[in-house]
Amino acid sequence: MTKTVVVGMSGGVDSSVAAALLKEQGYNVVGLFMHNWKETTGEGCCTAEEDFTDVRSVCDKIGIPYYSVDFSQEYWNDVFMHFVDEYKKGRTPNPDVLCNSKIKFGVFRDHAMRIGADYLATGHYCGIDHNANGKTYLLRAQDENKDQTYFLNQVTSEQLSNVLFPLADIPKPTVRQLAEKYGLSNAKKKDSTGVCFIGERNFRAFLASYVPMKEGEIRTLDEKVIGTHKGVYYYTIGQHKGFGVGGKQGEQNCAPWYVIKKDVINNVLYVHQGEIPELYSDKLTTEPFHFITDPVPSGTRVLARIRHRQPLQPATVFFTDTGEAEVLFDTPQRAVCGGQYCVLYQDNVCIGGGCIK
Repeated sequence: MTKTVVVGMSGGVDSSVAAALLKEQGYNVVGLFMHNWKETTGEGCCTAEEDFTDVRSVCDKIGIPYYSVDFSQEYWNDVFMHFVDEYKKGRTPNPDVLCNSKIKFGVFRDHAMRIGADYLATGHYCGIDHNANGKTYLLRAQDENKDQTYFLNQVTSEQLSNVLFPLADIPKPTVRQLAEKYGLSNAKKKDSTGVCFIGERNFRAFLASYVPMKEGEIRTLDEKVIGTHKGVYYYTIGQHKGFGVGGKQGEQNCAPWYVIKKDVINNVLYVHQGEIPELYSDKLTTEPFHFITDPVPSGTRVLARIRHRQPLQPATVFFTDTGEAEVLFDTPQRAVCGGQYCVLYQDNVCIGGGCIK
C-alpha cells in the first residue's frame, strides 16, 4: 500500500521541492500549510496569504491536494509569549527553536497523524537516521552552509520517529535547479529571513508594542556617559551598529563601538570602542540540557555551535547534578548571548542543545 506523506509547506522553494521529490518517489503526498500568526494591528507586512497562494500554485502543478490549518493561538501561547518574556529579561531569544519543537514537530505533526499521515516531511536541511534498533538520530545536512539542525535542537527522538527530510543530501543550488525542472512558480522566490511574525516591518517598532521601552544611558565600562539609547532590550551583545555611537573617519580612533553588556534593571547599555577580551568567553552554562536521543556522559568531547551557521567549535561538555551543561571551548567564543542556544554535536549527529544562561 502506498504510504502517505504530509509535507509541511511554507510557500518557499525548499518545502515545494521536497513535496515534488516525494511525489516523484511514489508517495501519496498531501501539502499542509500552517497559519501561525494573525495580524492584529494592521501594521507591517504579513505574508501568509501570499505564501498560501504559492502553496496552491505548487500543489496544483505537481498534482497533490493541499490544506491549511490554523495554529496561531498555539504559536502565541507557546512561542511568542516566551519571545516577549525573554526580551523583558534582557536576553536575545530564538523563537524558531521553539517553533520547531512546539509547533512544526508538535501540534502540526500531531495534526498530520490525525489526518492519516504515515510520515511527516519538511523542507529543512537536515539529515535523519531511523536506526534499526528503533532509535532516531538527527544528522547534519550535506550542505553545511544551509544546515538547520541548530533550529531543531529541542525536538525529541519520538517527534522525529516518522519524519522525512528529502533535502538532506541536496545542496541549495541544486534545489533551485530542481524547482526550475519541475516548473514551480516559486523557483526564484527569495528565502525568508528573520522571525516569521515580524516580516519586513521595523523590528524596534514591533517590539515596542509588546515590551515597554524607555531611553537610558550608554556608558563606557568605566561608567562614563557617552550617549543615550532607545531601550536596552533592543540591543545584543557584540552589536556594533544602531545605537548612535561610533567612531568617525578622521578621528584618531575611529574604531567601532561594541555592546559589551546590558544592565536591564537600571536600563544602562555598556559599550567599548574596539575589540576587547570582555567580548569573548571561554565557557558558558546552559539551562537544563535537552538530549534528542542518547545522553552523553560528563567530560565528553563535542563540537559546539552558539548561533546558526557558525563554524563548529571543538569543546568539552560537563553536566551538573541539575542537568545544566557547562561547555568549555578550546578557543574563546565571541559575543555569547543569553537566550540563544548552544547546540552540541558528535561527528555529524546533533545530540541536542540548551538555552544559554
